[in-house]
Amino acid sequence: MYSANDIKVGKKFIMDEFPYETVKYAQKVMWRGGSIINVKAKNLVTWATITKTFSDHDKFEEADIETNSYDYLYNDGQTYYFMNQQSFEQIELSKESLDWAELFLNDGDKVMLQEFNGNAINLHLDPTAILEVKDTPPGEKGDTATWGKKPATMTTGLVVQVPLFIKIGDKLKIDTRTKDYQSRA
Repeated sequence: MYSANDIKVGKKFIMDEFPYETVKYAQKVMWRGGSIINVKAKNLVTWATITKTFSDHDKFEEADIETNSYDYLYNDGQTYYFMNQQSFEQIELSKESLDWAELFLNDGDKVMLQEFNGNAINLHLDPTAILEVKDTPPGEKGDTATWGKKPATMTTGLVVQVPLFIKIGDKLKIDTRTKDYQSRA
């Protein structure tokens, strides 16, 4: 059991039967003993972020979160299929549970899935992904109206602003946190 004083940034705890991870923590010590703890936490199932105030007497269970390595196999448009690299078990995640992470998945990618009570709850991506350009207009020399950028659609459906010299078939390094072009791969 954690007390509210223990749920520092990065700690995972259970509240209202859901696992949460602390994103921001602030403690204010009161004059007559005790303290008030302000926490910003992310629900690891729904990805919703909440802000709560606790007293130092509040107690929480530790969330038993496992992170395991999986291979991304394929998707049927709504369901994404992964295989555990040790046990070879296959699991399914809905498109909604992936939030927007499906825009960075290529068949055969190795990913890390977090599991809570034996169920996969979310996907952790590497900070960068290598994606192939499926479609982009040709860049014209001297086109400065767009500051030298044009849209490019990746094979996964992600649309990214790229430099004018990028062409169809190029493999690009994309930041998975910001969805921005970084460089050619």
